[in-house]
Amino acid sequence: MTRTSILMDGLRFPEGPRWHEDRFWFSDMHDGKVIAVSMDGVAEKIVEVAGDPSGLGWLPDGRLLVVSMRDRRLLRLDADGLAEVADLSSFATSHCNDMVVDAKGRAYVGNFGFDLHTGAKPTPANLMLVHPDGRLEIAAKDLRFPNGAVITPDGATLIVGETFGRQLTAFEIAEDGTLSNRRVWAPLPEGDVPDGICLDAEGAIWVASPIGKGGVLRIREGGDVTDRVEVEHEAFACMLGGPDRKTLFICTSPDSDPSKTVDRLGRIETIDVDTPGVGLP
Repeated sequence: MTRTSILMDGLRFPEGPRWHEDRFWFSDMHDGKVIAVSMDGVAEKIVEVAGDPSGLGWLPDGRLLVVSMRDRRLLRLDADGLAEVADLSSFATSHCNDMVVDAKGRAYVGNFGFDLHTGAKPTPANLMLVHPDGRLEIAAKDLRFPNGAVITPDGATLIVGETFGRQLTAFEIAEDGTLSNRRVWAPLPEGDVPDGICLDAEGAIWVASPIGKGGVLRIREGGDVTDRVEVEHEAFACMLGGPDRKTLFICTSPDSDPSKTVDRLGRIETIDVDTPGVGLP
């Protein structure tokens, strides 16, 4: 599988992809917008987020949650606009990033841990747990750039990509949302790193890898790579969606540095795959 189709282009930096209510949702991070687009390419701006939107999710009542990166907040879209759910700055040591929201509306939010684009030394970061009432706690410590995350269909396991750890890390989820039994779910091949991820019905995970061999790779628990999709630029996130959830959506851009995305070469690319998506997000 090497040839993708372009669903949408002219974007600055698409991230945080989700399939929700028969549309593909994503954050055009460096343009400050959350966008939803239908399978025929009709796009709608949902909301503007001045602090740069990233991870997306939904509460059980259908309201949208969005991570505001630069000001390190979790926001909720109410009928009258955006409202703060939680200030994450007490536990986030740099820009907040991707997120997965569970069936109870609890949000697991990662952060860079360090200033990615200024040459700062990588430092460990916290994965944060935000409860629907705004209560904030640390879900896991000392992660190496916690990035894309998924929750298995039974709600029992959370898997997060540690970008600078070059691995997918799994946790058991307790009834109260706390995490335990940390383990390596899969190491990535030499040169690849995990950014955004999504889960399929055979228990494999599609991983966007913006460096190394690049593209999007499908990996099984333990590290066996079964497929790889090539893209022209760099792949930063992916999501399984479409009517049967067999469309792999890929967020691509030549670069992740905000100073280098002004040319609007970001795209949403798609390709059909054999196994449908499951779980969250």
